[in-house]
Amino acid sequence: MSRTRSAQSDPRATLRGGLPDRYLTPDDITELFGVPLETVYHWRKKRTGPPGFRVGKHVRYDPEAVRAWTAKQSTQAA
Repeated sequence: MSRTRSAQSDPRATLRGGLPDRYLTPDDITELFGVPLETVYHWRKKRTGPPGFRVGKHVRYDPEAVRAWTAKQSTQAA
């Protein structure tokens, strides 16, 4: 059995519009924007970052909501 994963078996490899086709974690947000995890939690607390939601004790982000938030940030900065 090969140690490498195929793109079909790795959920992180399935991309839709540049984002994974799954709910994102705070760690995913830090990787996408190159910010510390503390910044992601600060954004959530102040409601200034992409909207997240809770699944039990875990925070998740809808890729579509992250995409919309990013587009809004891009137009405000221009």
